[in-house]
Amino acid sequence: MSKGKRRQGREIALQFLYGMRDQSGDWNRKLDEFLAHFRRPIDLSEDNFCTQEKGFSEETRLFAEELCRGVVEHLDRIDRVLVEISANWSLERMSRVDLALLRLATYEILFCTEIPVSVVLNEAIEIGKIYGTKETPAFVNGILDRVAKIHRK
Repeated sequence: MSKGKRRQGREIALQFLYGMRDQSGDWNRKLDEFLAHFRRPIDLSEDNFCTQEKGFSEETRLFAEELCRGVVEHLDRIDRVLVEISANWSLERMSRVDLALLRLATYEILFCTEIPVSVVLNEAIEIGKIYGTKETPAFVNGILDRVAKIHRK
């Protein structure tokens, strides 16, 4: 059974955000370079692209791009929310996977209100099981649950 397009999009976004440890740099340019790896020309004479070779649909790539650009655009607010919620954990102390996952899911909670909180939390937990440590699912769930209770009524 293949993963859903949105799950794949979140995993692509997680890969980009994993490398985004701090706020320095031209992240939009870096994102364009990163996403170029998920596109290949079908016909070099045309500007047509597909991602089927890597197993990703164009819809998946676009969702990943939307998530990444959203996190980049709202990173200051996302990080302020995370610092507020995780009083005993500085962002610097968090593992890179956990921080990337928290940034991604916090963006979805704050700005993608059409996506139910339960879906955001479940996706973050499931992705955390794959890419994080054994503590990641509980850690991510605890913080995101508080983010949702405070910021999405």
